[in-house]
Amino acid sequence: MTTSPEAIRRAADLLFEAGTSGVPVAPIRDLLEAGDVAAAYAVQEINTRRALDAGRRLVGRKIGLTSLAVQKQLGVDQPDYGMLFADMARPEALDVSLADVMQPKVEAEIAFVLGRDLDGEQLTVADLFRAIDYAVPAIEIVGSRVAKWDIRITDTIADNASSGLYVLGSRPVRLGDFDPRLCGMVMEKAGEPVSVGAGAACMGSPLNATLWLAQVMAKAGYPMRAGDTILSGALGPMVPVAPGDVFDVAIEGLGSVRAAFSKE
Repeated sequence: MTTSPEAIRRAADLLFEAGTSGVPVAPIRDLLEAGDVAAAYAVQEINTRRALDAGRRLVGRKIGLTSLAVQKQLGVDQPDYGMLFADMARPEALDVSLADVMQPKVEAEIAFVLGRDLDGEQLTVADLFRAIDYAVPAIEIVGSRVAKWDIRITDTIADNASSGLYVLGSRPVRLGDFDPRLCGMVMEKAGEPVSVGAGAACMGSPLNATLWLAQVMAKAGYPMRAGDTILSGALGPMVPVAPGDVFDVAIEGLGSVRAAFSKE
């Protein structure tokens, strides 16, 4: 069975209202047919169109569920995606307000910035090599408009892949100057390691995840364009955020990035 248009619209309205009010809602999965991923993306699309119609600028995409363990937990066999808008970017030098993201957690990722369009469904890794201008370390500040992070696959897809905000590092690195697959990652909070991982934890390589995304986005009608930012997936476990927290991420060969949060 497929989910009705009325149920899809209702789920989109609930998530939109939660994002506007700052009050999380109950899981929306019960409004959709069980496992109806297409309906969940239809929910996401409604709120993407709302954002674009309101003047928000689409500047990239994010990949979620790149960990095989998390995919197994949610009962899926592929990652998901969400949209990145310009107002989601935060600079390293300023504190992130906790009021700007709901139920925040942080993940360390490699971000790729494109120098050429990626607009075909039959792309190869070689096409990625030509298209990627540079990479930087990134901290994705994921958030959920679903209360208590009580999510399943349809909840997170509908909720723009649980997108919140993101912080990019300030030293661009060419793709040939580091190894996206073998680079190690350490995230520290107050000098203590809280998450560790490596590029291989992200679908075998962040480039694999990015290739999947580029192909899927071309098919979905949102092809990747020059200048777009791609958050390619978590390199280690995500970590909850508390007021006043400061997180430092170091990725081998790529450099470091910091995200600091306000104390209230």
